[in-house]
Amino acid sequence: MTQILVTQKLITVREFLELKPDANHYELHNGVIVEMSQPKGKHEQVTGFLTVQIGTESARLKLPYFIPKTALVKSFQNDSCFSPDVLLVNTDNLNNEELWSDYSTLQFGESIPLVIEVVSTNWQDDYYMKLGEYETIKIIEYWIVDYAALGARKFIGNPKQPTVSIYSLVDGEYLVTQFRGDDRILSPTFPNLNLTANQIFNASL
Repeated sequence: MTQILVTQKLITVREFLELKPDANHYELHNGVIVEMSQPKGKHEQVTGFLTVQIGTESARLKLPYFIPKTALVKSFQNDSCFSPDVLLVNTDNLNNEELWSDYSTLQFGESIPLVIEVVSTNWQDDYYMKLGEYETIKIIEYWIVDYAALGARKFIGNPKQPTVSIYSLVDGEYLVTQFRGDDRILSPTFPNLNLTANQIFNASL
């Protein structure tokens, strides 16, 4: 997903939340507002498929979770705010989120059981920046879904191939398990989720 620099003026997260136009898709990266371009069709298919599958499994288990449409995740360590492709929210912790009521923004890992980024042309953001940020926030589980094998070989192997990388928080650090082809996805949050990597890449059961 191509990023378009909107302004060079550095701003705080609070200023970003006050100024951000509701009709557009923006993120804040280290104080700089970035406009995200319209995703490609396949990206939207994969994102939509995962939203349905994760939402259905959460409902089946009667967990206090939901998936918002445009909620944001605030960085723990700098002036950054991210809009994940799929964001699972724990309603039981929303009373502790001071930015939730007015800005639908989360800042604590306890509020986010799972976050998913579907890789686009700006793959560096998912593998470098957001990986570190989500680990610092202590989000328990982070998926990087690289259906087009765009990431660097050090992340998805050589030769490159479509990969789902699931980062699980263990003793405050992410450990990664990767899935390809007909590998069954193993999710710490949803251990009975019956999905293969190919089903995710094809956005179809």
